Amino acid sequence: MHTGPQRFGVGGPVPKDIWILLGVIFATYSLRALGVEALDFLRLTPLVYVGFVWQLVTYPFVGVGAPNIWILLELFILYLFGKDVFYRLGRRNFWKLLLYATVGAAVAAVLVQLLMLQFGGLSPAAFSLMQGQRMLITLLIAAFALLFGEATILFMFVLPIKARIFLYLEILIAFIAFLGNRDLAGFVGICAGIGMVWLLLDPRSLGSILKSWSLRARQKRYQWELDRLKSKRNLRVVRGEGKKGFDDDDTGGGNSGPWIH
Repeated sequence: MHTGPQRFGVGGPVPKDIWILLGVIFATYSLRALGVEALDFLRLTPLVYVGFVWQLVTYPFVGVGAPNIWILLELFILYLFGKDVFYRLGRRNFWKLLLYATVGAAVAAVLVQLLMLQFGGLSPAAFSLMQGQRMLITLLIAAFALLFGEATILFMFVLPIKARIFLYLEILIAFIAFLGNRDLAGFVGICAGIGMVWLLLDPRSLGSILKSWSLRARQKRYQWELDRLKSKRNLRVVRGEGKKGFDDDDTGGGNSGPWIH
């Protein structure tokens, strides 16, 4: 894991996971450009409503876009941010982040589209804003902005700005794109994906607060069980040695361990 100064482009070899990710995107992009329509079943489409539930996971890994050289620029951006995020999080947390954010974004978009069906029908551009490598880029830039907030990035390779600003820029760019094609479900999906990344990575986020409350509740339950054991008749209870126990505070109590019997 990278723990050095916050800057864009950490050192070290490119993880094989990133090479695989780039390879999958480029391969699926090329196959779609050659007319392999079967890959469309992996994109997020209205077919998800009739049982194609795997699309909730697979849609970011199918390369999209018109056949041109811009795919190389998008893969380069994916490589830059993906490599840094991977080094900071490690393999397991990297893929967990992508999985949770991908599914969370897709579920939010699908629910919005279902609501729209009740009023105006299915938009022909539904989910177009959040397909393929562009969704992955959005999630990884958001993760980078949270993990390396003070890093300086050249926006459009010209304007230097702090990485944390990219969270707001991504939403602004997605909103401008929404004004162009009216893909409300895709816009909500992008915002939901960014929100999922924030919940998972920001220590001040709601997810972290809930996790902290859960740990405190478990600690209180364990303490209650220990107190109950201590109060049992004819039960000999002694202090363990080593780490501090549950009923020791942060400033005292020595290094004795929890109650054992």
